[in-house]
Amino acid sequence: MTVVETIDTDRKHYRLLEQIEACSTSVSMNIAEGKGSWSLKEYKQFLFYSRGSLYETLTLMKIFKMRNWIDDDQYKSKNESTGD
Repeated sequence: MTVVETIDTDRKHYRLLEQIEACSTSVSMNIAEGKGSWSLKEYKQFLFYSRGSLYETLTLMKIFKMRNWIDDDQYKSKNESTGD
């Protein structure tokens, strides 16, 4: 089950839910697209896009935590490798 499926809120915040699904998916999609590029420079650019999507995902997770839409365990399990 994904974090989005476990959001605990009385209202459905569809735009934020769609945004976290989009940016979290975009991380690996940008890496894959860059891997298929013709040059190292282009590949590196896609890695930067991927990094931006990762930070966007982490920011949304922090917002969800601050609004108590996810609990501490969910937040920590998704942020273990970031040191946050």
